[in-house]
Amino acid sequence: MFTLLSGFALSVSLIMAIGAQNAFVLRQGLRQEHVFAVCALCAFSDAVLITAGVTGMGAMVARLTWLEMTVRWGGAAFLLWYGARNFWSAWTGGAALKAAAGETRPLLPTLLTALALTWLNPHVYLDTVLLLGSISARYDNTLAFGIGAALGSAVFFFSLGYGARVLAPLFARPKAWQVLDVLIGITMWAIAASLVLERG
Repeated sequence: MFTLLSGFALSVSLIMAIGAQNAFVLRQGLRQEHVFAVCALCAFSDAVLITAGVTGMGAMVARLTWLEMTVRWGGAAFLLWYGARNFWSAWTGGAALKAAAGETRPLLPTLLTALALTWLNPHVYLDTVLLLGSISARYDNTLAFGIGAALGSAVFFFSLGYGARVLAPLFARPKAWQVLDVLIGITMWAIAASLVLERG
């Protein structure tokens, strides 16, 4: 259960930052347009990538010491940069996300857009395949870690999509995003520190 919750928490921490994919899910939720399909597609895509990371990259990292060290330091450097970016966003005023007005789009183009924002984003491979895969190797039960990470992704996307109307007034205020950016920055730097300080 601890391993599953660890995967869940790390997955949510990694994907909750403001980005193109999250902005798109939020926009669909605010417009109440193809919400279930978009959230399900994003969650399924993450589950596929997480599975690849946990079963492939995690096993490879566990066998190759030099690769494990490279991934650990590379992941830490990425997380430090990722956290710094969020701190900078908070310092400069945050970023309010607003739904774009317009006519309803058909389902297929909407899903194709969601696919592009997911699979053409290089950060998604760093987060899921590389980072989650390498961290999962630290746990005895990588399956539980992967399930937790996939569940975290699904819960986040469906909460964002269906909770958008409730959260819209809050997300319209840059101050709320400043607080969120600071929390994300702290989380990313804490994970980076754990990767650097880990021994053995």
